[in-house]
Amino acid sequence: MADSRIVDQYGRPIQYDKLTEELAAARTTGIRQVWHQSVASGLTPQRLASILRAAAEGSANDYLTLAEEMEERDLHYASVLGTRKLAVAGLSVRVEAASDDPEDVRRADQLKELVDSPEFGELQADLTDAMGKGYAVSEIMWDRSGKTWNPERFEPRDQRFFQFDRDAGRELRLLDEADPVNGVALAPYKFIVHLPRIRSGLPIRGGLARLAAVGYMCKAWTWKDWMGFADIFGMPMRVGRYGAGASKEDISTLMSAVANLGSDAAAVIPDSMRIDFTQAANVSGAGDFFKGLAEWWDKQVSKAVVGQTMSTDDGSSQAQATIHNEVRLDLLQADAKAESNTLNRWFVRPWCDLNFAPGRPYPRLIIDVPQPEDTKLLITALEKLVPLGLKVEQSVIRDKLNLPSPAEGADLLGAPAPDLTRPLAQALNKEQAPTKVPAVRDIVDNQVRTLETGAAVPIDDMVEEIKALLDQVSSLEEFRDRLIEVYPAMTTSQLNDAIADGLTAASLAGRDDILRGL
Repeated sequence: MADSRIVDQYGRPIQYDKLTEELAAARTTGIRQVWHQSVASGLTPQRLASILRAAAEGSANDYLTLAEEMEERDLHYASVLGTRKLAVAGLSVRVEAASDDPEDVRRADQLKELVDSPEFGELQADLTDAMGKGYAVSEIMWDRSGKTWNPERFEPRDQRFFQFDRDAGRELRLLDEADPVNGVALAPYKFIVHLPRIRSGLPIRGGLARLAAVGYMCKAWTWKDWMGFADIFGMPMRVGRYGAGASKEDISTLMSAVANLGSDAAAVIPDSMRIDFTQAANVSGAGDFFKGLAEWWDKQVSKAVVGQTMSTDDGSSQAQATIHNEVRLDLLQADAKAESNTLNRWFVRPWCDLNFAPGRPYPRLIIDVPQPEDTKLLITALEKLVPLGLKVEQSVIRDKLNLPSPAEGADLLGAPAPDLTRPLAQALNKEQAPTKVPAVRDIVDNQVRTLETGAAVPIDDMVEEIKALLDQVSSLEEFRDRLIEVYPAMTTSQLNDAIADGLTAASLAGRDDILRGL
């Protein structure tokens, strides 16, 4: 068994021959089987308490089965949990180089190629299963056919194939025939273990299924009672009457006839017996009770899973749902950060250690959460600020508006070009009134504009010096005295030159006006 000098975060050396083996595959016989008996059927408070207690003590097999069945049987729980999972699975992944050094950039570019592969997108989705059950595990199937170690695929593994150590409840171990009780340590650089960190404490107690289990059980009872009520709602009460000398067989025959009337609407009884029909009892509101109870439990599950009810249950306005989306955004950011940490710890580091020389920092993999952007407000601000001199990079605005860079030679949108043929057509039309000739800028305005341009820099320098002086003083009197002291030291030569140039230009302009006879 070939060991390496490279060790994982726990100080265990890598065993290269295990990197390409399938270590946690399911088996028809043995300790890792995919077939499990149902736990959710006939769930009682005593049984649920026993399942949750056993999971906290290290035997989580029944709890994990219950978590799986809850997603299959409860439509509402499946919906809200699926919403939270897909919110993370659908986010884009960004890779940042450790620095601008060419070697760090090269490593980041190679990692970006792996991140863009379909297999990595599937891994990102598979790891979200940890939200309901508390943890998720994927096995890396490494490929060494080329010059580098690259993942061929990521195999999601059933959480029931693993268990936490019984001492601290934090180290995940693989169940194996070599140690079916405590399991064996996970092979270094072979598995990706995601703990979503929804709450502190033991990882097995952090899954959302543990929060929703009580609501699932109570709602299942409510659903069963509701369906039983719906089955007999509106039917008249059937009362069978028999004589004093009726035998057990006669009573059984009458009971069967009364029961069959509910479904077959037909029955055969002896002449000595009869069936009376009484009006159904007034049960108005009973159906609303069952409905209200089921909806109440749905709302509690929504609060536990997505943190709010406005966007998942009826009765909310668009404005309310928008406000509560901010709460969901906090959950999404936490989930994305937790999964980013997992991928950096369990995938990026092993991949770099296997392929590159040690000693350099690792590139970072970041799951980006887009921030809500008021595009209308952004465009309005740009319309007002850009003409005033604000410099804005086009790529930044394209990213905010989710617009790609235009391809070379593409037909681009833009302001319409002026119609150069229009003035000629107007000139040829003698009946049309002559166009208004734009006024020529006055010579005085030109001189003022030139002087403003030439004096702008020295004036700005003086203003900055005066601002700095204001920050140093504590009163207007002190500012007056200090200004008299520092004024001689201010650089005014440029301003003097600009004024002198302006006066000279004005004098020349006046001479030109006289010579032209203006």
